[in-house]
Amino acid sequence: MNALVTVGAFVVALAVLIIIHEYGHYLVAKLAGVKVLRFSVGFGRPLWLHRAGADGTELAVCVVPLGGYVKMLDEGEGPVAPEELHRAFNRQSVWRRFAIVGAGPAANFLLAVVLYWMLFLHGVPESKPIVGAPDPGSIAAAANLQRGDTILKINDEAVASWQDVRWRLLQLAVDRQRARLEVLDRSQRVDWRTLELARFAADGFEGDPLARMGLHIYRPDVEPVIGRIVAGGVAERAGLRSGDRVIAIDGQPVRIWDELVASVRAHPGKPIKLELWRGEEKIGVALSPEIVEQNGKRFGRIGASPHIDAQAMQGFVTTVRYGPVAALKLALVRTWDTAVFSLRMLGKMLMGEVSWKNLSGPVTIADYAGQSAQLGLAAYVAFIALISISLGVLNLLPIPLLDGGHLMYYVAEIIKGSPVSERVMELGQRLGLSLLLFLMAFAFYNDINRLLSG
Repeated sequence: MNALVTVGAFVVALAVLIIIHEYGHYLVAKLAGVKVLRFSVGFGRPLWLHRAGADGTELAVCVVPLGGYVKMLDEGEGPVAPEELHRAFNRQSVWRRFAIVGAGPAANFLLAVVLYWMLFLHGVPESKPIVGAPDPGSIAAAANLQRGDTILKINDEAVASWQDVRWRLLQLAVDRQRARLEVLDRSQRVDWRTLELARFAADGFEGDPLARMGLHIYRPDVEPVIGRIVAGGVAERAGLRSGDRVIAIDGQPVRIWDELVASVRAHPGKPIKLELWRGEEKIGVALSPEIVEQNGKRFGRIGASPHIDAQAMQGFVTTVRYGPVAALKLALVRTWDTAVFSLRMLGKMLMGEVSWKNLSGPVTIADYAGQSAQLGLAAYVAFIALISISLGVLNLLPIPLLDGGHLMYYVAEIIKGSPVSERVMELGQRLGLSLLLFLMAFAFYNDINRLLSG
């Protein structure tokens, strides 16, 4: 079932992003008077083909779904009838060509703004910015953060949710800047903590960066009662059931769920014995947690989550909602900040200040699509907005074959007063293809590593 959700969520997200991107090119081309021959979602052999409009534009869905294109009338692609020369793409002014090519990435950014605006307007339930117990020896522990501290501001900027905390700290961590936190402790006193993010490792952005800082979201003590069990996991194979209450592991009493997790994690591949109540019956279950390797560490996992009392969690959730104008302003700011953040991350990768492990391919994106879809519509919409921004930024990079490469040629044409030579464009195409193939191969390599490491 999870695999179907992941595949379905990925396909829908991909279709939306490709159609919006290509429609940007298509719409501006039509407004500029350029004849569009084909609007294609995907590459290669068409699986579905339909002609529409006065120009008989082909609408196509092709076999390779990783992208799309808008094919326009162009003398570089073949002979053009004299009466249609004025509608050829290559006959347009450089400014019109610039607008047509730039419209694709612009459509992706516009989609993100609209989606964020809808989310901020509707309101999104989010966890309050309350800190759980920091990991010993971590940046958070060194800052003397305590379990139950509520973060009010970060460098004098107010935060309303845990998502705000995550976003602000990520921005500061990229530049290794100090984060000064204004917090409300459990005694309701305002105090300040300082996170020394200069200590943040270059590969710390992979996975959960806040966890690498030792920061965890606050969770109230949860009873050690089994809730959901992963199909095919260790817990299911050992016969555990939803509703089982664990009371001891290897003779050591278990009072809360965190103690159960700590014991399981400490025994990767080693047999342990659980004592539990199943209704009125006290039974014992022997099992060996599966071994999981992540970030160079080994820990155990049995594939079970706790039973959560929804009512008990209500006090730790807040709904962040804004008016139409404020929501639009915030959507524009979030889109801009995310795009700039993506560019800064790319720059840090090129400089060797951030690990290339953060580069993700389609497998990881599909996994995130499935996870966000299972969390609910709001999370899935936010995921699509984020990927839409990433797609817009990627396409604006000055790499031949991408929209940014074409825009680079047009800038050169504007400066020198004539188009770039065919020889230069040919060399650029080869260089761009090689670079894109390298990036794709590296992204797939990272995907495979993530799969193997769990």
